[in-house]
Amino acid sequence: MANHSCFLLNGILLILMSTIQAIPPPNPVQCNSTGCILHNSYAVWGDRKDCYVSGVVYPATEEELRFAVANANKNKQKVKVVTKFSHTIPKLACPTGTASIQADQNATLISTEKYRSDINMDAANMTVTADSGVPLRDLIDKVEAAGLSLVASPYWEGVTVAGLISTGAHGSSWWGAGGAVHDHVIGLSLIIPATASEGYAKVISLNHQDPLLNAAKVSLGMLGVISKVTFSLEPAFKRSITYNFASDDHIEDQVFDHAKKHEFGDIQWYPSRQTVVYRYDDRVPLSTAGNGVNDFIGFQPNAILLSQSVRASEKSFENARNVNGKCTLASSFVAYKKLTANGLKNNLIFTGYPVVGRQGKMQTSGSCLNSSPARIDQACSWDPRIKGLFFYESTAIFPATKFIDFLRDVRKLRDLKPENFCGVDIYNGFLIRFIKASKAYLGQSEDSVVVDFNYYRADDPSTPRLNQDVWEEVEQMAFIKYGARPHWAKNRNVAFLDVQNKYPNFNRFVAAKEQLDPQNMFSSEWSDQILFGRQSNKADGCALEGQCICSQDRHCSPEKGYFCRSGLVYTEARVCRYSMSAVH
Repeated sequence: MANHSCFLLNGILLILMSTIQAIPPPNPVQCNSTGCILHNSYAVWGDRKDCYVSGVVYPATEEELRFAVANANKNKQKVKVVTKFSHTIPKLACPTGTASIQADQNATLISTEKYRSDINMDAANMTVTADSGVPLRDLIDKVEAAGLSLVASPYWEGVTVAGLISTGAHGSSWWGAGGAVHDHVIGLSLIIPATASEGYAKVISLNHQDPLLNAAKVSLGMLGVISKVTFSLEPAFKRSITYNFASDDHIEDQVFDHAKKHEFGDIQWYPSRQTVVYRYDDRVPLSTAGNGVNDFIGFQPNAILLSQSVRASEKSFENARNVNGKCTLASSFVAYKKLTANGLKNNLIFTGYPVVGRQGKMQTSGSCLNSSPARIDQACSWDPRIKGLFFYESTAIFPATKFIDFLRDVRKLRDLKPENFCGVDIYNGFLIRFIKASKAYLGQSEDSVVVDFNYYRADDPSTPRLNQDVWEEVEQMAFIKYGARPHWAKNRNVAFLDVQNKYPNFNRFVAAKEQLDPQNMFSSEWSDQILFGRQSNKADGCALEGQCICSQDRHCSPEKGYFCRSGLVYTEARVCRYSMSAVH
């Protein structure tokens, strides 16, 4: 196994040291003579069921966008908006529950892929207004060219202007207006249903004095179609980043000090490696020497054969119940990230800390999105066409007052058997970020700590995972014991249980929805289940993919040795644990 890991590590080094581009991701909407199918970028929704609709329209102007909403309203169709990228993991963008090859004629999609031409700078007032379909990278580059900077943006640039605010996308900061992008929004235009005399749809403009803006900034696409967004900006600046790889002995004592000392600081914790990585990330004057780039390793183009090899290795370890094999991979990958500064580049390569560069190049990355007809052997590592990486992504948002207790519980679970945590360390361990309190109704009502972790997902939904119980216990610790809120664009369905009771302004959001969309044109089966607690019946095996929390063995996979048991540290948790027999 050691030789195999060295081969993978050397392969990664060769791939990532070259300046290459990847084939672009597939279009999320595929149509034929019978209708269209919508996928997310991973080609699999949480319930493993396809999303069928009768058709899709591609407006290129605001008036065409308004007409598309009007036409759907006139014909009493359900509507959802899909972007060029479709990176939302839950089924937010699906307007129907239909899972049949016969497309639902009462549902349609509006794509903003072609609605991306206008980015209007107002340098005097330090604002920018952009069409909703504008890709984030286009917006950032235009802003930087004008001598200004967008202070907050997510780490992944494969999103659009409206998509990123609608789902609460964020970076990391407790400083200023905070790390959530929607908290830098000062106005937007929204297309909502209207009466026949008004043309069946109309455009309304919301500014910072309108209470509806607090509903519309994080709307999950449920209030109407966002057409334009206005962001506040700041004078251009640079950032200086240094990664400090250290022991995790005192991580609980360091978290809040780190957030207060470093404007854009985050923390990566690799529990099986007993390693924590502190990101010292601060703004510096524009005159500071340096032209660095943050080209995050996970978002770089990878050789297709390499992505397939990593996936094949992980699958073989899963099938053989080989925990040590996963630990060897985790050790190699963490070592490689340390060697390459996790993708930071002083110029073409990493040559040493600190790495200093302009804000537009240091926050958001996604080089695997770039296309090149000459390079058909590389892609984003999760591209569904190549059968590479396939994983879950859980993201829990904790009130700051509860986070340290959660961290201590995870450490207790880790200490029982550290090797059980190697699976998460093959990816990014626990990524810890910070979000400031927000006025958005579906934003964070208090200063919060965000934890992301990725872990293996089986090709077949009926296949249990190695150490499945560990990740179910961590998940239930987060969302049930400590009341964490789910990131709206990520997570398995169980993360959204009781979510309506976790937001103090939830009823205000519902009231806004009733005002702007009284006929529930922008609602869907998924949104009704998640926002209003309309849960489906528990089926055999429903816990395997986070569609339910097990209460009986049949919700796991007893025929494959997985039974519903109590958690080891959080004993109220109910998890699917492997056992040689049904007896405790």
